[in-house]
Amino acid sequence: MSAPSAAPYWPHCTHGADAASDPVGCRGVLVAGHTACLAHLADADRDAYLAGLTPGSTIDHRGTTFTDSLLAAVLNALRDPATGNARLGAALFNKATFEGTAAFESVTFEDIAVFESATFKSIALYKSATFEEAAVFRWATFEGEAVFESATFEGLAVFGSATFKDEALFRASTFHGHAWFASAAFGHLATFVGTTFKGAALFLSATFVRLTTFRWATFEGEARFESATFKGDTRFELATFAAADQVGPLVCAGQLVLSGAVFGGPVTLSFAARRLECRRTRWSQTAEIRLRYATVDFAHAVFEYPLTIAAEQDPFVLTDGRQLAEDPFSSAPNPGVRVASLRGVDAAHLVLADLDLSGCLFAGTVHLDQLRLEGACTFDTAPPAVHWRRWPPVRFTARRVLAEEHHWRASQPGAIRGWDVAVLGVGRAGPLQLAPVYRALRKAFEDGKHEPGAADFYYGEMEMRRHADDIPHSERGLLTAYWALSGYGMRASRALAWLGAAMIATIVLLMACGLAQGTPKQTATGTVPVGGGKVTFEIDKEDPQNPTGNRFTGERFEKALKVTLNSVVFRSSGQDLTTAGTYIEMTSRLTEPVLLGLAVLAIRNRIKR
Repeated sequence: MSAPSAAPYWPHCTHGADAASDPVGCRGVLVAGHTACLAHLADADRDAYLAGLTPGSTIDHRGTTFTDSLLAAVLNALRDPATGNARLGAALFNKATFEGTAAFESVTFEDIAVFESATFKSIALYKSATFEEAAVFRWATFEGEAVFESATFEGLAVFGSATFKDEALFRASTFHGHAWFASAAFGHLATFVGTTFKGAALFLSATFVRLTTFRWATFEGEARFESATFKGDTRFELATFAAADQVGPLVCAGQLVLSGAVFGGPVTLSFAARRLECRRTRWSQTAEIRLRYATVDFAHAVFEYPLTIAAEQDPFVLTDGRQLAEDPFSSAPNPGVRVASLRGVDAAHLVLADLDLSGCLFAGTVHLDQLRLEGACTFDTAPPAVHWRRWPPVRFTARRVLAEEHHWRASQPGAIRGWDVAVLGVGRAGPLQLAPVYRALRKAFEDGKHEPGAADFYYGEMEMRRHADDIPHSERGLLTAYWALSGYGMRASRALAWLGAAMIATIVLLMACGLAQGTPKQTATGTVPVGGGKVTFEIDKEDPQNPTGNRFTGERFEKALKVTLNSVVFRSSGQDLTTAGTYIEMTSRLTEPVLLGLAVLAIRNRIKR
C-alpha cells in the first residue's frame, strides 16, 4: 500500500482524516470564513457562498473534489446574464478532482486559470472556452476525453507533463501565446486540426501513442518537437510553418505525412521515421531534410531554393548533447533512407546525399540533368542470372537500372524473372518516357565527373531507344546491331568476344580457301633481236592456285594468323592470297578494327574520370 501524500501547503479541509490510513484527509482549500472546502460545506453555507459570487469573481478551489452538480452550481453563479456564459476571474483549481464531466464549455477565464495537477476522471469539456491570461494544466491528468475544440488561449498555455489517457481534441483552437506541451503524454488520438499557434509550439519530449494529426494547423512561430516520440501515424497535411527554423529531431514509428505543407522560411527537418510523405509540399526558402530509417515520397513538391535530402548515419544529437532515443527502430537492420518518388519535382536545386534510389520513380521530374548526387547514392541493378531455359539464352550484365525500367520489363510478355513488378498506384512508364530520364541522369553523372556511372545511364538510354515504338525499323536494326556487337560501346567483353570469333572465322576461311597452294613463281620472257642488240624481258607471276590436299596444316595456320593479326590493325599482310582470300582479307580489315575500336571505347568509358 502506497504511503499517503503529504498535506498541501494551503489551509485544507481535513474531512475524512484518519490517523492510520490518511492523516491529511480532504485536501480542498478552506472556503473563506469557514472550516471546510466547498465540497464539504453545509448546504446553507454553500448556498450563501454561491450567492455571493458574481460574473468575473476570483475563485479558489484548490484540492477540491467536484461532482457534476457542484461544478454546475459554481458556474451558474458566475454566469453573465448578457451572454449566458460563465465569466471567471482568477481561477485556482490546483490538484482539484473532477469526478464527473468538467463542463467549462464557452467559459471565459479573465485572469489566470490554474488546473495544475488536477485530475479529470471523465470528460473535460473546454469547447469554445476563452483564457484571457495564462492557462496552466501542468501535471494534469485527463482520464476521459479532453475537448478544447475552438478554445482560445490569449496568454501562455501550459500543458507540460500533462497526461491525456483518452482523446485530446484541440481542433480549431488558437494559441496567441506560447503553447507548452513539453513532456506531455497522449495515450489516445491527439487532434490539432486547424489549430493556430501564434507563439511557439513547444512539444519537446512529448509522447504520442496513437494517431496524431496537425492537419491544416498553422505554426506562426517556432515548432519545437525535439525528442518527441510518435508511436502511431502523424499527419501534418496542409499545415503551414511560417517561421519555424527547425522541426525535430523526433521519432515516428509510423507514417509521417507532410503532404501539402507550406514552409515559409529556412528550415531543417530531422526525423527518424518509418515513412515520410512530402507530396505537393511548398518550400519558400532553403531547406535541409535529414532522415533515418525512412522511405520518403517527394512527388510534386515545389521549391525554388536549394533543398537537401540526406541520410544521417549516426543517431541525432539533441541540444543537450544526448543522442535521440530510437526505441521503435531498435530491431531495424540499418538506418538507411530510401526515396520512393521524385515525380513532378523541379530538380534544379535538389541535392540528394547517401540515399537509396533503387525504388525511386523519376519519370516526370523536371531539370533532372541538374540534380546533384552526393555521397553513396545507390540505384537498382539488372537481374544478374543467366537464363538458359529459353531461346536465345538471356544474361543481363550488371548496371544501374531505374525502378521504372524494372516495372516496364516485368510487365512485358515473357518477362524474365528478377525484374521487380510495380506496386499498385505507382503508374507505368514505358521506353518513350524513360529514355529522356536516362539521358538527363547521364548528364548529371557526367557533370559530377562520374563517368562509369554515366556509362550505365547511357546504356539505359540506348536500351529505351531501341525498345521505343516511335523509331523506324532501320534505326532499330542499327541499334540492335550496336547492342549485340558491343553493348552500345559499353561492354568490352562483348566486343572482344566478337573480335575473337571474327578472327577465328578469318583464320579458318583463309586456311580453307584463302591461302595459295604455294608461292607463285615468277617467270621472265624476252626476245633477242636478230643480229644482237638490246634485249627486253617481261617479268610475270603465276596466279595463286587454290589449295589442294591437306589445307589445315601448321604452316598454313601460321600464315593465316599473320594475315588476320595484320587485318585487326588495318594492315596488309603481303601474303599470296587466292581471289577468295583477297575478299576475306578485305572483309577482315573492315570489321575487325571496328570491333577492336569498340572494345577500346568500352574500356575507356569504364575507367575514364
